[in-house]
Amino acid sequence: MGGEVAATTARELRMRSVRRFLEDLAAADEETKGMIESAIRHMYAPDLKSGWGIHVVQEVKMLTNKQDREGLDSSINELVQIGMQRELAAESIYKERCIAVDDGPSWAKYMSISGCPDDDYDIITLQYTEEGLLTLDENRDGRAAAFGDDIAIECLATEFKREIFVVQAHGSDAMVDEENCVFFLPHHPRSEVCEPPFFLFMKGTGWCGAGADHYEPLIAIPSSLVSQEKVAVVL
Repeated sequence: MGGEVAATTARELRMRSVRRFLEDLAAADEETKGMIESAIRHMYAPDLKSGWGIHVVQEVKMLTNKQDREGLDSSINELVQIGMQRELAAESIYKERCIAVDDGPSWAKYMSISGCPDDDYDIITLQYTEEGLLTLDENRDGRAAAFGDDIAIECLATEFKREIFVVQAHGSDAMVDEENCVFFLPHHPRSEVCEPPFFLFMKGTGWCGAGADHYEPLIAIPSSLVSQEKVAVVL
């Protein structure tokens, strides 16, 4: 994978991606900034009045400072004591007091979280169906880490001046009718390409066809040309 990348820890890669993002965001024009922040809102602070024709479940990500946990719990308990269901009380307090991941600075805070005690923030995840709140993950042990999205991967591609291809595979779900579907998702650096590409494997989950919890590196070797029908077999 290259000496520089191989010698870099996962946390260092995460922080390099965040630094690259902030530098590029600061240099971007207003139109580009607007497009980036619109994409961030779509992923982490979606409009729950729409999108149900595609998704069965939508997630909202919130960030809480680790030092604020005690105060948040106290406020939640106050609402519970006056008769509010705990999940609804927690939803109300978190939405009022926590940081929504809906712009560049909040994305940088979110993507910096690696699920270790040194993190400044914890991730809180609210899952919704069209009927309302489905589950609330308060992440009390602070182990939840931000999953690298397309923005983060593009930042890494730019940082290392290498294309990164995500090979996504999943079965039948609400978006795709066929089994064993494979997609190649290219991420190009916003600069010249100086090194060979990376290939990352991501297995999608069945209920949304896009989610996953980790990437796995793929070792790519030159191969003779094959038809599109045989691509999955070669992989």
